[in-house]
Amino acid sequence: MANNAFPTTDEDIDAVRPETLKERIDDGESVFILDVRATEEFDQWHIDGETVETENVPYFEFLMDEDDDSLYEGLPDDQEIVVLCAKGGSSEYVASLLKARGFTVSHLESGMNGWASIYDYTELDTETDATIAQYQRPSSGCLAYLVVSGDEAAVIDPLRAFADEYVADARAMGAELKYALDTHIHADHISGVRTLARETGATAVIPAAAADRGVEYDDAYETVEDGDELTVGDVTIDAIYTPGHTSGMTSYEVGDVLFTGDTLFTESVARPDLEDGAEGAEDAAKLLYDSLADRILTRDPDSLVAPAHFSDAATQAADGTYTARLGALETSMDALSMARDEFVSFILSDMPPRPANYEDIIAANLGVEDVDDAEAFALELGPNNCAASQDALTSN
Repeated sequence: MANNAFPTTDEDIDAVRPETLKERIDDGESVFILDVRATEEFDQWHIDGETVETENVPYFEFLMDEDDDSLYEGLPDDQEIVVLCAKGGSSEYVASLLKARGFTVSHLESGMNGWASIYDYTELDTETDATIAQYQRPSSGCLAYLVVSGDEAAVIDPLRAFADEYVADARAMGAELKYALDTHIHADHISGVRTLARETGATAVIPAAAADRGVEYDDAYETVEDGDELTVGDVTIDAIYTPGHTSGMTSYEVGDVLFTGDTLFTESVARPDLEDGAEGAEDAAKLLYDSLADRILTRDPDSLVAPAHFSDAATQAADGTYTARLGALETSMDALSMARDEFVSFILSDMPPRPANYEDIIAANLGVEDVDDAEAFALELGPNNCAASQDALTSN
């Protein structure tokens, strides 16, 4: 629905940019949000944080009877209320109703669509002979990485919606993209590897086992298998086959940085049921255990784990990235020291809801279905839910 289709009032409402709201939350400022989306949309995903208080009152309730006093009960009269909706139309109208009643109020510009457009760049603190940046999408917890060495660059797990940003950042450092790599066939965002290959001439790279799932790309691509190496400037990207989350899941290593994809996160481990469903989850969980025990935990404890996602339960490192030393994770995450049978039972015991639209996203990433940019952005809205638990599995 277009913004001008909503009822209008004479109130002048301040719009808060999504980036400004995030800065306030990151700074620890107390924020009160009135989310006027439908309850099922709110329950699926909403803005959260230690200093964020959120109330959900669907817009249609205001539309039915804006004079119902109960709709305004519990709203604070001593701090600003930020009203948000999906796209920014209904939130402005509801904010005007609150302002008319004397509340201090603003609304989130472009709503949750605007929130989903935030993409933060932070460089890793690493000894590797390359500049490595982590891109953070707070709305979904998706992480991507730019590796720059000399005049060459590679991007790992790029999102199609932000393809231009990787190119611009690489060029700002005097480099051109040589590779665009995926760790696996993603279930929570539309991959940008083909877009980047098409627009920049970079080589699209996916794991060979991922291609075996039925990839149907019109664009040229290359595959990597366990032990393969790719050269970017003065560094190599080593492929490490780590199946479990998917049959094609492959981690990459650059110096002391271990890009674990969806195998190991800083607060949890992968869920094993997205490719073959519940009936294949047990076998996939066994593969995940083997990948962790034999291919990840056998590496240097000082390796810096750089995952493909983070959840609300994750804690940022001192440098602002969602990374952690492998040895620290092994110490703090009990699941990493379990016996195989215990691990499998534990992982299967309480998996969270599957990512929104994951079947459509997988189909698009396989090349089986075509989606335009607007459809791709809409499919990605919501949390990633790729971890085995919504709560942190770490003890500290």
